[in-house]
Amino acid sequence: MTSWAGRSAAEIAAAVREKRATPREVVAEHLARIERLDGRIGAFRTVRAEAALAEADAVAVRADLGELPLAGVPVAVKDNLAVRGESVRVGTAATSDAPAAEDHVTVARLRAAGAVVVGLTNVPELCVFGTTEGVFGTARNPWDPARTAGGSSGGSAAAVAAGMTPIALGNDGMGSLRIPAANCGLVTIKPGYGVVPAGIGEGDWFGMSENGPLATTVEDARLMLSVLAGAGFPRGAGDGSPAVAVSVRSPLAGTAVSRPYAV
Repeated sequence: MTSWAGRSAAEIAAAVREKRATPREVVAEHLARIERLDGRIGAFRTVRAEAALAEADAVAVRADLGELPLAGVPVAVKDNLAVRGESVRVGTAATSDAPAAEDHVTVARLRAAGAVVVGLTNVPELCVFGTTEGVFGTARNPWDPARTAGGSSGGSAAAVAAGMTPIALGNDGMGSLRIPAANCGLVTIKPGYGVVPAGIGEGDWFGMSENGPLATTVEDARLMLSVLAGAGFPRGAGDGSPAVAVSVRSPLAGTAVSRPYAV
C-alpha cells in the first residue's frame, strides 16, 4: 500500500487528480500520523478529524477534481486566521471560543483548490514571540523536541516538518514564517505587499504581516503560493525585471535603522 504521509503536496494532488488515491485515504493517513506524533510535538491547538474526513469526501465528488491544484492535500492553518466552524484563539485565553462564520480569504482559496484543513496550529500568545509557547500548547522542533520550532508560525512549521501535513499556512510580520522555517528546515516565502490577501487583524505588525506557505520543497511552496495569490500569479514588472523597494524607516517609535542598512 502506498504511504502518503511524507509525500509532497504536488505528488499527493497529482495522485488524487489521477484517481490513484482518494482524498479520504490521504487525509486519514495524515490524521493517524497527527494522533501518533502530536502529543510529543504540540503542533496543533485543535484537530478537525471528523470534519476533515467529511470535507475530503466532498472533494472526491467535485466535478472539477481533475483540475484542482491541491486536490485532497491536507493543510494546517495558523490559529490567527479564520476557519469556518472553528474558533480563532490567537494563542490566548482572552479570545472568544465562538466558531468563525466564514473562512479567511486565504483559507477559502486553499479549499477552493481542493485542500482539506485538518487543524489549527499553535502560536505564542497574540503571535508576539519568536518561539511558540502558550496556553494552548508548546510547538516543539520535530528534529529535536528539546528545541523550539520557532514562531510565531511555529505550530504550522512543526506540522510540516513532522510530516503531519505536507504544507501549512502561516504569516510573517517580523520573521514569523522565516524563523520557524529556518528552525525546522523548511521552505517559505514572505510575499510582497498585495501578492496574497493579508487581513490578519490587529496583530498585523503595523501592516507588515503577510500570509504565506510553509513546505518541504520549493515546488510545494510555489504551488501553495500560486493558490494563495490567485489570478495573475506570478507577478512581475512589465519589462520582466524584478521590482524591489527598500524602507529605512523603523515602524517603532524611538528605534532607528542602523547605518549599514540605511545606506
